[in-house]
Amino acid sequence: MIHLNDRWFRLVGIPVIALLGDWIFYDQINRQHGLSFWLDYGVSLVEASLLWTISRYGIYRSRKRYPTLSQTQQRIIFQVAWFILITGLFRLTTSAIYDRTMIWGYHYAPLRYLYNIAVGIFCVIPIAAIYEGLYLYRQWRLTYFEAEKLKKITLQTQLESLREQVKPHFLFNSLNTLQGLVMEGEKDQAVTFIINLSQVYRYLLQSNEQLIIPLAKELEFIRAYVDLLKTRFENGLLLHIDIAPDLLAYCLPPLTVQMLIENAVKHNRVSSSQPLTIRIYTDAAQNVVVVNNRQPKQSAVTSNRMGLTNIAAKYRLLNQADIIIHQTETTFQVSVPLLKTTPA
Repeated sequence: MIHLNDRWFRLVGIPVIALLGDWIFYDQINRQHGLSFWLDYGVSLVEASLLWTISRYGIYRSRKRYPTLSQTQQRIIFQVAWFILITGLFRLTTSAIYDRTMIWGYHYAPLRYLYNIAVGIFCVIPIAAIYEGLYLYRQWRLTYFEAEKLKKITLQTQLESLREQVKPHFLFNSLNTLQGLVMEGEKDQAVTFIINLSQVYRYLLQSNEQLIIPLAKELEFIRAYVDLLKTRFENGLLLHIDIAPDLLAYCLPPLTVQMLIENAVKHNRVSSSQPLTIRIYTDAAQNVVVVNNRQPKQSAVTSNRMGLTNIAAKYRLLNQADIIIHQTETTFQVSVPLLKTTPA
C-alpha cells in the first residue's frame, strides 16, 4: 500500500505557500482595492488546501501506476499532465466564481483568468518537485541497499561453496603426501605426519568457520602446516617469516596465507637442488605479503585460481580493499590487507 507520509509537510507547507502566493502575486492589487489582508489570506489558505489535496492525489495515482525508478519518466509525465489539467480547471472555476460574485469588488478580465491559472501552476511546481525529489531519494536508497544486500548474499553463497571445496582439496593433497611416506617405508615419519595432520586439520575446520583471526594465530598454524610439507619436500621448501611485532594483533581472513603457500607449492618445482623459497612479511601499508620464487613445473598444472578467488571473495565480503597480485618472470607476490579490528 502506498503511503505518502507527508503530514508535517502539509501542515507547514500549506500555510506557507498560501502566504507567499498571496503576498507575491496579489498583495499589490488587494491594496489598490482596500481589501483586508486576513480575508484575502483566509481565502488563499482554503484554495491552497484544496489545490494541494487535488495535486497530492495525482502524485498518489502516479506512484501507484509507475512506482519504480525505471518508470520515473512516465511518472513525471503523468504528474505534469495532472497538474496542468487539474490546476487549470480548479483555478478557472474559482476565478469564475470570484468574477460572478464580485467577492473582491471587481470583474475579472480574460487575462485575469489566465494570470490566476498561471499562478496556481507556479505554486504547484515547487511542491511537486519536493514530493518527487524525496520519493526518488527513498527509492534510490531502497534500490541501493537491496542491491548491496543481494551482493552480500551472493558473495556469502560463493564463499560457502569455496569453503566446501577447500576442505577436501587440502585433505586430498595431505593424503597424497601420507601415501608417499607409507610407500617409501617411512613409518615413523608417517605416524608423526598423521599426528600433525590431525592437529592442523582440526585448526582448519575450526578457523574456517570464523570471519577473521589474528595474524599471530594464522602464523602459528602456518609453521605447523609448513612442517607437514617439509616432511615430504625436506630442504626443497624454505620459509622465511618477517613480521612487524606491532602487526601480530591485526587480523585477516583465516587460511589466507595457507592458500597462498599451497598455490606456490602446487605450481612450482620443489627440490633440494632448486628450493622453493617462500617469504612472508609485512610492509609499511600494513599488508601481509607472501612472495615466492617462480620455477614453474615442466608439466603445467591447470589453475582454477580457487585459492585466490576465495581470498578475494572474503575481502569483498568484509568491504575491504582488494588483494594485490604482482607477477614477474622470477617472482609471484600477493599482498593482502590487515584489519585493525573486527568489522561490524
